[in-house]
Amino acid sequence: MKKVLSIALALLLVLGLTAIAKPASADAEEITLWTYPIGNWGNEETVKALTDAFTAETGIKVKVEYLTYTDGDDKVNTALTAKKGPDLIMEGPERLVANWGAKGYMVNIADLFDDQDKAEINPAALAACFADDATAYEYPLCMTAHCMAINMTAVKEAGAEEFVNTDTHLWTTEQFFNTVNALAAKYGLVGGIYCSGQGGDQGTRALVNNLYGGTFTNAEHTAYTWDDAKNIQALKALYDLEGIDYDPSINGGEEIANFYNGIFKMAFCWNIQQQKNPNSAGTGAGKTANGDDILFMAFPSEDGNAVLQGGIWGFGIFNNGDDARIEAAKKFIQFMADSEHTADAVKASSFFAARTAIAGNELDVWSDDELMAEYNKLMPYLGDYYQVTSGWASARTAWWNMLQQVGASDGSEAAIAAAVADYCAQANEGAK
Repeated sequence: MKKVLSIALALLLVLGLTAIAKPASADAEEITLWTYPIGNWGNEETVKALTDAFTAETGIKVKVEYLTYTDGDDKVNTALTAKKGPDLIMEGPERLVANWGAKGYMVNIADLFDDQDKAEINPAALAACFADDATAYEYPLCMTAHCMAINMTAVKEAGAEEFVNTDTHLWTTEQFFNTVNALAAKYGLVGGIYCSGQGGDQGTRALVNNLYGGTFTNAEHTAYTWDDAKNIQALKALYDLEGIDYDPSINGGEEIANFYNGIFKMAFCWNIQQQKNPNSAGTGAGKTANGDDILFMAFPSEDGNAVLQGGIWGFGIFNNGDDARIEAAKKFIQFMADSEHTADAVKASSFFAARTAIAGNELDVWSDDELMAEYNKLMPYLGDYYQVTSGWASARTAWWNMLQQVGASDGSEAAIAAAVADYCAQANEGAK
């Protein structure tokens, strides 16, 4: 009997030690990822290949839900309110850092960035992912620089090709105006300052800010500054420019359609995805509907050195109170954005890597793609990612409403200045 009791006690002791020895932070068996349609990160087949590779290496399964920009924010906010948010979310700093992070929903993942990571990640992307020096709510994967496009065939027919540098894709404000004037003389309508809503507003913001060196926010991202004299000068110059109309009936997507179909000879809502597939219907890269050549260009500035608006996308972790799931989510981020698998994850986005190397080894993603290599010439001109400024959603609304009022005004400097002051004040009120 004593022998049986001794064996039983021994077994209990072994089981107890085993339970104690089990790591408290063991990874979860499954995590959830919600992703917005960032390139092919919105494509189930593409994402499944990436998550299957992660599962094969780590044993952690990934359940994915695909969001749209139409109702994605509402779905996330509803889930967070019900305390049923996903483990991981893929989007940009304006949502992960300035919105959900600022509201306390996100995990601080600053521990994922060592000194070498910080040296290898694009400075603009790195800064946008940190709320302060010790707090990061996003790990960047990919990025792009937004730009504009011109119908190069039309430019040549108008005799304006001397104003366009097809190698650097840079031009001055004067060269831009000369090109618009030549196109307007031949075709009439050249392009539109679209303002029916916020869609594509990164283009109108960058055009206005670049023309004479204006800014949209201060460097600290605490206030909106688009009411400066340089922006007023730009808005008036565009109002007075023959061939460019303020159009409250279209947004950025509709502007692209007008450009593709030959109605416009310029588009201000452009990036590499449009260059690769301008009408999103697979008709071929860099061509309009009638076969004219499309040339992407930086926004014009007085000295020819543009400050481009960028898109930055990466991963953040919602704080659901489960350490095991948080650790598993961190492994997912490192797998996708800081490992030998990163090139595949970036390619899935159809954008550019947010870093140049991993652990000292060059990150080579697009060397086999001539168009991507050419477009990469714009990346050094990526400017401040000011979309993390407080009140960003209301500021975007104020911006397009301001453009509508400018377009409906008599075009006088006083009327334009009044509209700018009014709506910039509204943006700043929303930032408080």
